[in-house]
Amino acid sequence: MEEEELKYNTQRKKLILPEYGRNIHIMVNYLLTIKDREERTKAAKTVIDVMGNLYPHLRDVPDFRHKLWDHLAIMSDFKLDIDTPYPLPSMEKLQEKPERLSYGTHHIKYRHYGKLVEKLIEEIRNQKDPEQKRALIVLTANHMKKSFLTWNKDSVEDEQIYNDINTLYGSTLILPEGITLSNPKDLLQKKNKPNSNKPANNNNKNFSKSNNNNKGNNNRPHYKKQNNNNGN
Repeated sequence: MEEEELKYNTQRKKLILPEYGRNIHIMVNYLLTIKDREERTKAAKTVIDVMGNLYPHLRDVPDFRHKLWDHLAIMSDFKLDIDTPYPLPSMEKLQEKPERLSYGTHHIKYRHYGKLVEKLIEEIRNQKDPEQKRALIVLTANHMKKSFLTWNKDSVEDEQIYNDINTLYGSTLILPEGITLSNPKDLLQKKNKPNSNKPANNNNKNFSKSNNNNKGNNNRPHYKKQNNNNGN
């Protein structure tokens, strides 16, 4: 027993799922020693509850409970013979290599605008409804301006956005008459989250009002003194 306590974790058996800790793995190993299947299943449910306590906000979510049973099977090296409420994965499925992802070969003319803008331009080209087309042009132009400012960190004239959208369109795109793109500050500013610790507005107004009244009372003698000095 003393030798076990003196061992470093690096000298112990590697954990299969380290996020659950060594104690959970010890519990899982103990389940394998229980001979009675019914008792073993009952003990496994207790271990699942302990595992769920590590994530109390997800403990009762059905999908998460399914994941816990999957993890229990994985930690037991799929040797645990019990009744489970969900179908468990197979070792072959877990060891199966994912399909190789193919790299995109699509050339993006203006990389700072991204591929989304090119899709929007294509949508403008295919749009038949004049009103929908007008709204889509304004949306695309403002998105291009925001992307330009995000990546270049510099000001940009609306004329340049118009020229770029025409280049991407492939011909002169008739922009809506009187169109004005959004201000850079409006495009880049982040919405401030409401502060729950901030006092109510009514309290602030009353506090400010009382402070202003006090300031006025304190300053009256000072103003009179100044007036007298100016009179002299």
